[in-house]
Amino acid sequence: MSTATPKPRLNNVFKQLMSIHWWMAGCYLILFVGARVMLGAPTEGSGRGLLYATHKSFGVLVLLLLAGRGYLLVRVWGRKYSKHLPKLTSNWYFKTGLHTLLYVLMLAVPLSGYWLSNAYRANNISLFGLPMPDLFPVNAAGLAVAGAAHSRTSQVFAILIVIHSIAQHRVVTANWRRLSTWVGTLGFRL
Repeated sequence: MSTATPKPRLNNVFKQLMSIHWWMAGCYLILFVGARVMLGAPTEGSGRGLLYATHKSFGVLVLLLLAGRGYLLVRVWGRKYSKHLPKLTSNWYFKTGLHTLLYVLMLAVPLSGYWLSNAYRANNISLFGLPMPDLFPVNAAGLAVAGAAHSRTSQVFAILIVIHSIAQHRVVTANWRRLSTWVGTLGFRL
């Protein structure tokens, strides 16, 4: 009498979704750190133009990744909720509300940056050298509003990322352990 071992559940769509999640997390880390460096850099020289161009390219990249992530998310939701509806607990409402706000800001932050760049000058955004179309008109009067919108949405987004990381502390801890082990095999210490 042999006992059949259960097959591990493989959900390729979920794995793809999480892969894009971590790619976007890395991109947003680069964007947040790059923004701090840009704001602290002297206005003349020092490669500030390259910093801005790189920042804008990563902004466009997260918009493209978000489109792919949205498509995969719809597929995951379709599979998950077609089998059973969620239990509407306070925890479910918290997680759903937090993730909804995160997704709204994942769109609002780069779009407000796009608005800011387009308000400043036409043909001002590229994806690592590939010119992107203008989505907003040049508007010197709206430049301050666009700048404030980009700054405020970025700050709120950063706060919500911290809240998300705290709420998902087990996942963050497990991933940190995996990263530390992997980096340790390369001979480095975290």
